[in-house]
Amino acid sequence: MRLADLLRDAATQLGEEGRAEASLLLGWVLDRSSAWLWAHGDESADAATIDRFRALVAQRQAGVPIAHLTGRRGFWRFDLAVSAATLIPRPDTERLVELALERLPSTRPLHLLDLGTGSGAIALALAFERPLAHVVAVEQSPAAAAVARRNAAELELTGRVEVLEGDWFAPVAGARFDLIASNPPYIEAADPHLDRGDLRFEPRSALVAGPDGLEDLRAILDQAVAHLVPGGWLLLEHGWRQGEALRMLFAKAGLEGIATARDLEGRERVTLGQRA
Repeated sequence: MRLADLLRDAATQLGEEGRAEASLLLGWVLDRSSAWLWAHGDESADAATIDRFRALVAQRQAGVPIAHLTGRRGFWRFDLAVSAATLIPRPDTERLVELALERLPSTRPLHLLDLGTGSGAIALALAFERPLAHVVAVEQSPAAAAVARRNAAELELTGRVEVLEGDWFAPVAGARFDLIASNPPYIEAADPHLDRGDLRFEPRSALVAGPDGLEDLRAILDQAVAHLVPGGWLLLEHGWRQGEALRMLFAKAGLEGIATARDLEGRERVTLGQRA
């Protein structure tokens, strides 16, 4: 069977994003780029390739995220390993990284903290862009922490990204940081979106934060100021309807310069503030 025919049939099965998703999956099976596939569409696929590809297409039809099928997801300048134990990195979180970098000088050593690191996406991006920084990445799930360590090793950042296991600030008691960043759980427990799309396959512990979605955000804010150096920054990603609540919580915590930045769709997504 020609590669072009294999892609065409899969694209029909997969619907709206079928062409792109089929190309990603077949490229992963063959370890080839999408451009290569379209340039070599007349080449034939062997039986093993066809069977493996069709099995992946069937799983994708059932809703399994592409990132879980390939075990990889692009984020920032990287291609990160992911698993069912980690949240799948998303473009909105790159906005948090951009905002953090705007507040981090490149000319001096820095001590940074990423809470709930998951795959290590935020910690690794900050370490990559600020070579003088030491980044502590905290993760409660041992399985997710293992993925973060794998990504740090693949990117040769193990020496500057330290992955610790524990609940929020527990592994860094007494330590202070120039900047704390986090993309914590912030979805309401009863949110119907949890039963749709990729969210169905991601760990609930990385998504849900109590009845109002604010439990983990409150937990971070309760302790954040004590872990910031004077002038240090806190940046938290949150739900697009939680901006006002976060600004109030930041003010209650005693932070200054409070602002909320918007995501790619123009929705409030990251709130930040600075210790006096």
